[in-house]
Amino acid sequence: MPNAVLIHHASGLFTRIYNDQSAANLNAPTPVQIIACVVGALIIGLVIGLLYIFTHRKVGYAQSIVITMPMLSAMVAAVILMMCTLSEAGLTAAISLTGAFSLVRFRSVPGDPKDIAYIFFAMGSGVICGLGYVGYAAVFCLILSAVLLIFHLTNFAAPPIQDMTLKITIPENLNYNGLFDAVMDKYTVFWHLRRVKTTDFGTLFDLVYSIRIKTDVDQKKFIDEIRTLNGNLNVTLVLYRYDDQIYETKSK
Repeated sequence: MPNAVLIHHASGLFTRIYNDQSAANLNAPTPVQIIACVVGALIIGLVIGLLYIFTHRKVGYAQSIVITMPMLSAMVAAVILMMCTLSEAGLTAAISLTGAFSLVRFRSVPGDPKDIAYIFFAMGSGVICGLGYVGYAAVFCLILSAVLLIFHLTNFAAPPIQDMTLKITIPENLNYNGLFDAVMDKYTVFWHLRRVKTTDFGTLFDLVYSIRIKTDVDQKKFIDEIRTLNGNLNVTLVLYRYDDQIYETKSK
């Protein structure tokens, strides 16, 4: 039957993609297999890095993250290949996964969750290449890259409102109680005064608000109306998740 023949050929091609560099057993990889797996991991890491550049071209990105992705993929693949030469076949996958995912520890302040997801994307591709399935890693990379591109181009799951932090500086002789209520009610759907702090030896006050602002609001007009009320002193509008980094003073 023609349909059965097509299914058989398709399944055969899919199997060859999975088993292109080795069978399910990489206990004793050959030099050709080692080179193919590491180079495959490096190329896939470069593709992931290019995808990261494309999806972050408007908001900016760090060069170090882009360089890290191909390096991490190749290093993980190399480590797993070496473990395959030392481990029993049945334990290889479990030990390799444990060793690979322990290579990265986020010791600093967490950044954008998408950046961490890209790092694990590169690590996962390196794990698959290290197990010998370079074709499978390529298919995995293509599918996940297509999904990430669709999410990026369609602005998937973008909220209609933004949680932000507003910092307003006022002189010490200005009564701030109810002063900015009308402006807040006009431009936000929610606001709350979180902190009041004196600065410059008590000559100024810093008011820190948590606000929820609509995406279609003109932020410049919002800030200009605040400036007319605070004596044209500093007004800072930032994303909420960076609040502690900006307003907390580290002890030395």
